[in-house]
Amino acid sequence: MSRNENKETANDRRLNNWTCLSSLGAVLVFGVCQPVVAATLCVNPSGTSGCFSKIAAAVAAANVHDIIKVASGTYKEDVIIGKPLSLVGANSNNTVIDATGLSNGIYIDGLDNLGLRNVVVAGFTVSNANFEGILLTNTSSSLIYGNRVTGNDKSLIIASDTCPGQPSFETSEGDDCGEGIHLIGVDHSTVANNFVQNNSGGILLTDETLATHDNLISGNTVVNNPYDCGITMASHPPASGATPLGVTHNTIANNESSHNGYLVPGAGAGVGIFTFLPGGTVSGNVVINNRLTNNGLPGVAFHSHGTSESLDDNMIVGNTISGNGPDTEDAVTPGPTGINVFGVSPIAGTIISQNVIDGEQLDIVVNTPIEVQATLNNFVDAQFGVDNIGTGTTGSAYAPENWWGCAGGPLITGCAMAGGPNVLFAPWLTAPF
Repeated sequence: MSRNENKETANDRRLNNWTCLSSLGAVLVFGVCQPVVAATLCVNPSGTSGCFSKIAAAVAAANVHDIIKVASGTYKEDVIIGKPLSLVGANSNNTVIDATGLSNGIYIDGLDNLGLRNVVVAGFTVSNANFEGILLTNTSSSLIYGNRVTGNDKSLIIASDTCPGQPSFETSEGDDCGEGIHLIGVDHSTVANNFVQNNSGGILLTDETLATHDNLISGNTVVNNPYDCGITMASHPPASGATPLGVTHNTIANNESSHNGYLVPGAGAGVGIFTFLPGGTVSGNVVINNRLTNNGLPGVAFHSHGTSESLDDNMIVGNTISGNGPDTEDAVTPGPTGINVFGVSPIAGTIISQNVIDGEQLDIVVNTPIEVQATLNNFVDAQFGVDNIGTGTTGSAYAPENWWGCAGGPLITGCAMAGGPNVLFAPWLTAPF
């Protein structure tokens, strides 16, 4: 064999080797780039037709992004989800998770599964849990849709406002056991079109483990939850560390929140915006186009009970508010109240606009040492359209361009009045907005 033949043969071998490696690389790249195809798993009570008999077993067997379809029936479980998947019940009227004696009906657990996101839960009745019916912690971009959450918070001891056995990462919730649906450290998620009834309270957003922000709470019916608010945004003590983490930039839209907090005086508002500790923050949220009626506290209640707290830059817009109760304790109002802005800390940047407030003695009450804006609202059948009840001289209400119940404005007998000092009410609307 000549030297040239040896060279040619060696080159051929190198070419063949490169071709083989390239082909293998192409196979590997092709395999990596292929989209993951979600499988569909099934659950029915008898475990027939290749289905699981327990939802938890299907969750354990599922891969990321799989879909679990659950047939109608009753499942006595506490379903814990720690991976992205879709859990879909056949019908919320007859696909029941009965969590009697268990902590939760469904727990989306991002606290123990870092980075958890894209979980969907839809189409279930969730009932009888000791604590929340549906609990979410430290998750993003999840969806809770079309469920019936009813009769949970069974461990609540009303006489002592305690909830024995609740997890230690849930702070300041002994008086409600976490309510029907609870978001802790949740962002960019949606809770929509759920029916939430007969829990201690309805839907709760708090910040014990991470900030809760940029969520949408929409189209829910939250009624007859006797011991707390219909929908609450509250800054709580952190589970670890010293600085509260905040409840910010959430949207509460197109919900009905009615007849909540009615069994105990002062138990619950239609929508509550609360903090009670230094550094607590519930800010930049929007409450829009909700129907807030017949709750034990005002339709919307702001409570900042100490210094160095922030309930700033919240907007209350386009809501229908009627038939709610007075506020109580340090946030007390003189009678049934539509919206109460109470803050020991100044509550800055508040905008209250385009609401229809009917059947209240006081439509808007202001008691915070800074200006509150209230414009383009319709005050119907109220004694006071806006009442500044603060004892200091610095609080005020900028309240022009409202409808005070008649064309003559708040200076005319028969119209709603402006109460207290520093209420700017002129000019006013001469017809409803």
